[in-house]
Amino acid sequence: MLDTDTKRRIDSCRDILVGKVPDPKSQVEQITIALIYKFMDDMDAQSELFGGKRSFFVNGFQKFGWSKLLAPSLGGQETLNLYSEAISKMTENTHLPSLFRDIFKNAYLPYRDPETLKAFLKEIDGFSYDHSERLGDAFEYLLSVLGSQGDAGQFRTPRHIIDFVVQAVDPTKNERILDPACGTAGFLISAYKHILRENSPAIERVRPQLAHGASVAETSIESPSHYSGSLLTPSERQRIHESIRGYDISPDMVRISLVNLYLHGFRSPLVEEYDTLTQEDHWSEYYDTILANPPFMTPKGGIKPHKKFSLQSKRAELLFLDYIVCHLSPDGKAGVIIPEGIVFVSQSAYTNMRKRLVRDNELLAVVELPHGVFKPYASVKTHVLIIDKQLAKQTDKILFINAKSDGYTQTDTRQSIDADDLPNALKVLEDFKQGLLHVSRPSGDCPYVLVSKKHILSSANCHLVGRWYMLERRLEDLRARMPGAKSIGEICEVYRGQNSNMSSAPGEFPLVVPAVERKTSLNYTFEFKAICIPLVSSSGHGKADIKRLHYQEGKFALADTMCCLKLKDTAAVEPRYVYEYLARYKDELLVPMMGGATNVTLNENDIKKILVPIPSIDEQRRIVRGILAEEAAQRLTSIRSEVEFGITKSDEIVSALDVQISSLHKISVVSPSLETI
Repeated sequence: MLDTDTKRRIDSCRDILVGKVPDPKSQVEQITIALIYKFMDDMDAQSELFGGKRSFFVNGFQKFGWSKLLAPSLGGQETLNLYSEAISKMTENTHLPSLFRDIFKNAYLPYRDPETLKAFLKEIDGFSYDHSERLGDAFEYLLSVLGSQGDAGQFRTPRHIIDFVVQAVDPTKNERILDPACGTAGFLISAYKHILRENSPAIERVRPQLAHGASVAETSIESPSHYSGSLLTPSERQRIHESIRGYDISPDMVRISLVNLYLHGFRSPLVEEYDTLTQEDHWSEYYDTILANPPFMTPKGGIKPHKKFSLQSKRAELLFLDYIVCHLSPDGKAGVIIPEGIVFVSQSAYTNMRKRLVRDNELLAVVELPHGVFKPYASVKTHVLIIDKQLAKQTDKILFINAKSDGYTQTDTRQSIDADDLPNALKVLEDFKQGLLHVSRPSGDCPYVLVSKKHILSSANCHLVGRWYMLERRLEDLRARMPGAKSIGEICEVYRGQNSNMSSAPGEFPLVVPAVERKTSLNYTFEFKAICIPLVSSSGHGKADIKRLHYQEGKFALADTMCCLKLKDTAAVEPRYVYEYLARYKDELLVPMMGGATNVTLNENDIKKILVPIPSIDEQRRIVRGILAEEAAQRLTSIRSEVEFGITKSDEIVSALDVQISSLHKISVVSPSLETI
């Protein structure tokens, strides 16, 4: 595991560079080049120590030896000139393995400040490793703090999410494995680690405990070198190294992948610069396992793919998914992280892809991930598609799992916590694979639901949003338990707001907006007792959330980011009762219906499907009376505290308030509650 000194040195290197090299990816490249430079010199020194000869810095390259760079007699400008020359000429050093020469291809020093370089090299000098395992841990940590990769929608996948996907797919020692958008090779290394662990003695497979409160960057590093893989034969191990392959469009990412794989035991890693969506060179190749978190963002103008794809689209995420499915062997399997749009967008290309996955018995399970797994760099909502062409043919159902927590806070700091649904999700998935899962659990921690493929294919646009099916199941249970329950569509008319939240002219009428306080409007649109519901998430990109509903009477205007409900028959259903019910259970009824990878919204037509239990009108009014009495009691209690604190000789007022508060509490206690209906 990562040691404190290594972590400190990586952080220090980034701190030194940040003033001259602000881009995180460029920092990684500079640290990568320097670490490999120092690592090669360490190996030469080790060879000499054991009576051998130097093999890297020879035949004219001796002058670039690490000790020459740090010689006290060398001035700052001389050090800068020597280092800059060294990294630019390293590709000409025929004594280096081709892998190392590739790492230094197009390498250059992006700044000309001698003091920055000397401080940087001094910190790098602290990495004195004669083997690659600890250097591999250092590199893993360096990559773990790497954020956005630019404008292509590339966000580095956290290691624990990668490991979760790999464990869910379960690659084995005899399979050919591919990541067609490999980035820093995280999936490939995790697959290798998984295979080594599964082929090691049981005592080695015990997982280390997370340091409580540590960050995601510190707790998710586990080198494949920590598992011996001693149950593998030498030929099996060699075959594994020859069966793990990656592509990436970025030469910088290819360089980082090569280093990462080399430092994790691959002497000839198979990663190449290749555009999976526009080049055809590898189209005829097939793999037993494909693991990927493809770029989510499509460049302006769209992708211009070649003609061999099975669908017509310019969207990168769709094309990658199509590529993955097309390049699996007949019994192949895959784990793919996708943006939420893929599971519900109604455009024909999206719908057809979903229908294909279900109809052709390719999709086995869908795991909804927490919204914050890519924080602090993005709040994009994601799902994991588990594809298994063999197992999917053996069942008429698809498993949907909702992982609400991944072991870390959903804040930008991403500190480790106890709540973690991922192990439970793996257990549920394994039970499903083994044919042991027969009953859904649509509520509670890590809820899951089994849905028939026939039902999915008959749904609107063949959507694959698990929480919608879970809500559907809960509503079915409610209807079975309370036959008198009615849908919002049966009892209400639904209207969309028409006023701009920001630019409506103020006036005498209330303008209901998602915020706590209403604004005003020059004109009104509605005049009835209304339940007002926000249609846009209140927590920004990526997370479904509704902070509050509003109840409004009389003439009012409504923001265009909201809708309102009008009761069809107020003699049978009390509007305030419907408001109180929806406000109380919004997180269970409304929030799960929201969707979107970044802009999370609620469709007003979906609200019509929600069921509301309808007791007698008298009981509805008693429920409302009890709720309003309790709310009034709370407000009066707050006023009582202010009076008692701030008004001289307030005993008489306080006593009068106590009487009123007590009366209100009594009304609340004797009234029926929403929980009892």
